[in-house]
Formats: sequence, C-alpha cells, structure tokens
Amino acid sequence: MPETLLLNHMVNYRPIDNTFAALADPTRRQMVEQLLRGDATISDLAAPHDMSMPAAMKHVRKLVDAGLVRREKNGRSVTCSLNIDPLDDASRWLHQHLEFWNQRLDALDRYLARQKEADK
Repeated sequence: MPETLLLNHMVNYRPIDNTFAALADPTRRQMVEQLLRGDATISDLAAPHDMSMPAAMKHVRKLVDAGLVRREKNGRSVTCSLNIDPLDDASRWLHQHLEFWNQRLDALDRYLARQKEADK
C-alpha cells in the first residue's frame, strides 16, 4: 500500500477515534469483554470493579457514545448489549496498517539482504 494511500485512509477516523478512546481504559475493556459473554445490567458491569453506580454509568456512557454498547431500559433496570460493528471497523483499520508495515519491513529486509550480499 503506497504511503499516500495510507495517509488518505487516515482522514476521517472520528468513529474509530471514539472506539480507541473508549477502549483505552482497562475498566471499559473489561466491561466489553464481559458483554462478549452476553447482555448485562449496569450493576453486573460494575460488580467486578467494586465501583459506585455513578462511576459505572460514566464508563457505560463512554462505551455508548463510542457505539460499542446499546442500553435498553426496562423499568428501573438498564440492560446493556454489545455492538461489535465499531470493533470490526477498528479491526479492519488495524489490519490495513499491519499489512502496510509488514510490506515496509519486508522491503527493508530485502534491502538489507542485498546490502549484505554487496558487502561480501
């Protein structure tokens, strides 16, 4: 992938920025991992972290704002479910960049091999 193409891909990544920002916190990553196993209430998500409900709600709000979590209110209970679409988008972005850097490192390896042969 040419460098100019890589730079052009980096122009509009606001949703991915939100995904990575939400996942930057270890508590929120653990909440996402918990939601991978199934829907959970905010109380369920807060329990492993020994945190207050307001603190848990702030974490869930960040995940909701990033599009990673959907909330559904049933009476006084709020059930959260995972939306994997932003994770898929982030995964595709990471994969594209991994391919780019692998190609660059392969090119460097070929260059160094040629240099080593030339030095013999």
